Amino acid sequence: MLHVDMDAFYASVEVREAPHLAGRAVVVAGGNRGVVLSATYEARKSGVRAAMPVSRARRLCPEADFVAPHFPLYSTASREVMAIFRSITPLVEPLSLDEAFLDVSGALRRLASTPSAVAEQIRAEVHATVGITCSVGVARTKSMAKIASGMAKPDGVMVVPLANERDILHALPVTALFGVGARTGEVLAAHGLRTVGELAGTDQRVLQQWVGKSSGAHLHALANGRDDRAVVPDSSEKSVGAEETFGADVHDTTTLHRELLRLSERTTAALRRKGLRARTVALKVRLADFTTMTRSRTLHSPTDVANEVYQCARDLLDALGPRGQAVRLLGVRAEQLVTSSTVVEQLALDAPEYGWRDAEKAADVLRSRFGELAIRPATLLGGPDVSR
Repeated sequence: MLHVDMDAFYASVEVREAPHLAGRAVVVAGGNRGVVLSATYEARKSGVRAAMPVSRARRLCPEADFVAPHFPLYSTASREVMAIFRSITPLVEPLSLDEAFLDVSGALRRLASTPSAVAEQIRAEVHATVGITCSVGVARTKSMAKIASGMAKPDGVMVVPLANERDILHALPVTALFGVGARTGEVLAAHGLRTVGELAGTDQRVLQQWVGKSSGAHLHALANGRDDRAVVPDSSEKSVGAEETFGADVHDTTTLHRELLRLSERTTAALRRKGLRARTVALKVRLADFTTMTRSRTLHSPTDVANEVYQCARDLLDALGPRGQAVRLLGVRAEQLVTSSTVVEQLALDAPEYGWRDAEKAADVLRSRFGELAIRPATLLGGPDVSR
């Protein structure tokens, strides 16, 4: 099993696009009131981490270059990376845009290679083709391979021989295991369990009393090197969406409608790139006091059209009624996804020959050639930009 993880993915893509940033502390973030999406290792030395509030990141690393995210660039880079993986083995299980599991056991004879050599080949091809670096973990199981890739960072390979697996695994802190978050880590530490080896030696029934039946069984198995999960290629995506934390809280409904349209455009563009349509539209609203509300509605038929997603999201927002507070964050998400090829179009007698979908596909082509701002709905022209 291989686990391949891009190094500081978003930030690395931004540095690739702006070479003068190489070697500098770079933070990719969505505005001054948002959170850190990615940071180079130079920024991490100052304590900057993903999901950290931007305000704190600026205090920790005032000399950093703060860059707005460019999601189409990241999607393109991800497709290029995954294509490299699939050229080696069809057994590729993407976990996100920037990481995946690979089962190369069946490809080794065809490639006349070893797992470590395949890992080095992947690193070289990703760097040469995509212009970014990655780290690769090689091990008997998925869980150990993921741990190994983390230990190999940045830009390295770690192979875990079967003979050394238990020694390496048991020396790690319990937080290295998937499923041990901050709360579970505190519970385990309170019972004197700080290493994986200590956890592995604990009776499973006692462990289940501390952290729950399912979690206890899961952690006990991983701590003892038991993980029979196979690589599952091409697992279907559950949802696609976009959200924005505003530079200043927004109370004006007209402005919120404009931002919903912008988010609907981003969401449906991603659906069309992936050949997907959505049966359900979900709305996320976070108020100034951080109260968060979500609402969703299932459509009559699956769609990848921005206008249809926008109309549904707008209705959901308006149905919330008067708001006592301004809005801090707005999000649109497409759920219950199906592939476009499986959708049967329902034709209407009065439908125009060319409709919204054709117009948006044409706009996709123009944006791919001339940039995201090449063509936009008139509603989004000339209005205030509240996203920063």
